[in-house]
Amino acid sequence: MVAMSGGVDSTTCAMLLKEQGYAVTGLFMDLGGDDSGDQALRLRALGQKIGITVEVVDLAVPFRKQVKEYFKRSYQAGLTPNPCVVCNREIKFGRLLDHARAGGAEYLATGHYVRIDHDHDRVRLRKGADPGKDQSYFLCRLSVDLLRRCLFPLGGFRKEEVYRMAAARGLEFPGSAESQDVCFLSGRTLADYLTAAGLAPRPGDIVAADGRVLGRHRGTHLYTIGQRRGLGVAAARPLYVIAVDPGRNQVIVGADRDLWRDNCRLGPINWISGPAPGEEIEIAAKIRYRHQPVPARLFCDRDGGRLLFAASQRAVTPGQFAAFYHGDELLGGAEIIG
Repeated sequence: MVAMSGGVDSTTCAMLLKEQGYAVTGLFMDLGGDDSGDQALRLRALGQKIGITVEVVDLAVPFRKQVKEYFKRSYQAGLTPNPCVVCNREIKFGRLLDHARAGGAEYLATGHYVRIDHDHDRVRLRKGADPGKDQSYFLCRLSVDLLRRCLFPLGGFRKEEVYRMAAARGLEFPGSAESQDVCFLSGRTLADYLTAAGLAPRPGDIVAADGRVLGRHRGTHLYTIGQRRGLGVAAARPLYVIAVDPGRNQVIVGADRDLWRDNCRLGPINWISGPAPGEEIEIAAKIRYRHQPVPARLFCDRDGGRLLFAASQRAVTPGQFAAFYHGDELLGGAEIIG
């Protein structure tokens, strides 16, 4: 069964597997969006065109409880969440994979640009061949047991190759836009979404690191580490958000030099291929999706761990995830908590 959104990636994924001799069924995740009904109709028509059946799987309730509520709670706590990482573990490779297995499917396939190797008893998750589209970071919370049941047919291709393959089979996606990171915002601003979700603005002070009040903010949940625009504070030099403190209802600002850190604290670590490889290991760490992995030393303990970067990194942000690599292999990841 193939997770399908109607875009070029998931559609080409389904077509390739069908051509390889798999019995393919498409799965559309109904996450409770206003346009879910229209999307389901379009997907069923697309399924007819490529010769497969498309099923609608109602996941609106678990998506709300496990992803949307996490998103809201994180901002309320002064964190900057990554809902895609959580959704992949709990919904797409959680609830949807369970549905596929219950329906008799041997595998769940997706259009993620990642590669998977089966090395005897070990499963290795590797970066996609297209460095501009590699999506391994978003899968850092998966496990080897889940990955044994997954297929990623696009991992060895570049994005332009996928478009060419779709066009060669009579499918065109003119002006097809990439999915936005937070799909459920549906064109709304973060402020509008969080207000509608019940997180009312609570104005407070914007302060310097020494406690001087420099201005007023609209609510700590609307600010993130590294932010410069929208502060509304006049200063002789550029100011950036360097910390968010919901307890004191303060946004703390400072100079660019205040954003650089040589370490961060991590929550519980997820190791994809089993137990931790050691209490102290050398890795390459990626601290956000668009971040280039950098050399780091990972110290593991009972509660999580600490990353020590070989060179200081800018805007290390609590709530985001750190993904760990060895070469092109994704070893695992953990939430940044401090």
